[in-house]
Parts: sequence; structure tokens; C-alpha cells
Amino acid sequence: SGFNSIGHMDTMLRGRHQIGHYKEGEEFIQNVFHVLSQIFTGKEKSNLAICWLQYEISKVIQCLQAKKKKKLKAQGRKSKKLAKNFLKAPDNRNNLCLWKLYAYLEWLLGNTDDARKVFDTALCTAGTGGLKSAQLCSLSLLYAQLEVELLESIEGAVMSRAVHILTKLTENGPYVPYSGQVLSVNVLKARKTYEHAVQDYLSKTPVSDQDQVNDTDQLVNLVGCYALFQYLTVGIDAAVLIYTQASEKLEASGSQKCENTGENFGILNFPTALEAVTLLHTNLLRFHMKISVYPLNPLREALTEALKRYPSNQSLWRSYIHIQRKSHSASKARRFFDSVTRSTNSLEPWLFAIQAEQMRKKLTEKVQRADVGEIHCTIPETGLTNRIVALFEHAVQSENGTHCPLLWRMYLNFMV
Repeated sequence: SGFNSIGHMDTMLRGRHQIGHYKEGEEFIQNVFHVLSQIFTGKEKSNLAICWLQYEISKVIQCLQAKKKKKLKAQGRKSKKLAKNFLKAPDNRNNLCLWKLYAYLEWLLGNTDDARKVFDTALCTAGTGGLKSAQLCSLSLLYAQLEVELLESIEGAVMSRAVHILTKLTENGPYVPYSGQVLSVNVLKARKTYEHAVQDYLSKTPVSDQDQVNDTDQLVNLVGCYALFQYLTVGIDAAVLIYTQASEKLEASGSQKCENTGENFGILNFPTALEAVTLLHTNLLRFHMKISVYPLNPLREALTEALKRYPSNQSLWRSYIHIQRKSHSASKARRFFDSVTRSTNSLEPWLFAIQAEQMRKKLTEKVQRADVGEIHCTIPETGLTNRIVALFEHAVQSENGTHCPLLWRMYLNFMV
């Protein structure tokens, strides 16, 4: 069958079919996982199980995006079986990361009630670590985020399941599943607890390197939980304020660390913490715009600032392209892409600039071909084709672009 790519290339379309996971590539990856799971033991084996489940979830997401119901059903069965087998192993029974992934898998497959049961079971067995346990915070944050996505508006969200989850997290007691109401006094107590916990984390100096790595994850989860809690109980401005304060504090700790390189000051993984907080911030703004009326500018500003700092973050670029599609003027986005590609060596800005132009081309072609009598074409199509070719030319001349098979394939694909 000639050459087959391993895994998938979801940026390429072949006819009407999206290129998915190849059979041979898939077999190879499964074999690697099987062989490694026999070699590893203890912590490594658990970490491998997490990677394996994440890979399975990525395939489920791909089926969802391609809207293939039959394939999704089969994939879902396989993935669930694997997840249950992992959780049966004695070492993994208390592994909250695996429980979290299993619950997320159920949620993606549309089994919301089953997913809730899994989340509740995991939270009940997780003990009473509260805000001090990074895994518990991470689990509660995902559960609350998924619940928030089901809300149709922010009105009355104070009584929602998401607020119950985030309130229970602060109480350091055993978790009690949602019964349909949240007490106002508990909400007030939770707000105070979150406030103090975030302040403590931002002002503390870690002892060892390992502490710093743990603290980074923990801080991101904490800020995420607190901001989501404020969003549901107070409103979007209160949530944005928390993200802004956390980002400013992290930036300050980062610059101080640069000045005193001899000292172990602040949070070691500060760029990753800052990046993760920015991602939570932009995702919340995008969600809020979906369910209510809110100006586009705060989101656009947050994204452009973040992308100047993290030009290789794909999630941020996706959000940026998504909001730019809504505007009829392409010049602002083009200038921005141009400035970022000049100031960085990473390839992502090139790839996303090309993708943005290809989307625009597709849109104009759709309009021109629409069967509505005479259409006066406002955007000459050839201009876009030439612009895309020029972008490809510049991209393949850059140092990283020359050695990127995906870029060359996209270029060939476009020329054909």
C-alpha cells in the first residue's frame, strides 16, 4: 500500500473524506502501548495508562468532529473497556487522573448521567484533601467546567451543580452528591476560602524543585476553580479580575526570578503557569460570548497579548482564527500574523495564517457559487490564491518550515 502516515493528519482533506487514523499506523501504536505496559511497573505504568487513555479520548473527539456515529459507537465501546480494565488494577483504584479521564470519556460519548456517577464516585473516594490536593482540584475543575457548558444562561447559576462541586471542594469534608440546592452561607464561606488559598499560593516560596512543579499545577487549578466560582456566583467581570490578578502576580514573580537568577524565587514553571491561566481566561470569555451578549474586544485583546508571548500555542491560535472569522475585515488579522511571524521561529503562526486564508477562500467560493442569480463578487478570488501561495513560499523558506513534512504536503495539496 506504499507509505502510510502513522496516527492522523487532520489538517488535510482528501476528496470529501477526512484523513483519519490509518489501520497500520493504529496497529503500530497499539503494539507500542501493549509492549510498554508489560515492561513498566508502579508509577510509570500508571502514567502510561493515562497517556493511553488520553490517546483513546483523542480518537473519540475525532469521531465526534467528523460526525461519524457508527464509528463513534465502536470506538466508544473499545475505549470504555480499556478504561475499566485500567481502573480494575489494584495500583490504579485511587488514581484520580484515571478516574477523571474515564468520566470525561463517558461525558464525550453523551452518557452524562453515567459520567456524573463516575465523577461523584471519584470525589467521594478521594478523601478530604480539599484545596490542598492538586488532583482533587483538577478533577473538580473539569467536572464543574463540563457542567457549566450545559448551562443555557448565567441567570440562576448560583443554584447549579457546578457551584455545588466548587463549594464542596473548599469544605475539606467528605463529598456529598448534588441534591438540587446550594446554601448561600456555604457560597460565602467558599468565596473567603478561595480568596485566602489563592493569595497563599501566590505569595509562597517553594522549597524544592519538585515542590515548584506541584505548586504550578496546583495554582493553575486553584485560580481556575476560583474564577469559575466567581463567574457563576457574581459574574464575568469578577472572574476576569481574578485571571488578571493571577497573571500580573505570575509575571512579577517571573521577572523577579530573572533578576535574581541565583535565588529560587517564585514559581519555577512560571511561563507554563501563566500560559495555562491565559488559556482558562480566553476559554471562559469565549464561552460567555456564546451564551450572552458581550463585546468581542476583551477576548481579542487577551488573545493577541497571549499569542505574542506564546506563539506556538495551538489552542490560542484556534480561538484567534475562530473569532477572526466573524469579522469582515481581514487586514487586522493579516498584520497581526505578519508581526508574529517576524518575531518568532515557531511554525505555528505560519500554519495558522495559511489556514485562516484557506478558510476565507472557501467562504468566498461558497458565496460565488451560491445559486442566487447574479452575484457581484466583492473579493476577487485570485488575490486570495496568490496570497496563500506567497504565505507557503515564505513559510517553507523559514528554518523550521524547510524541515516540516506537513507544511510541504499542505503546499502540494493546495497547488493540486
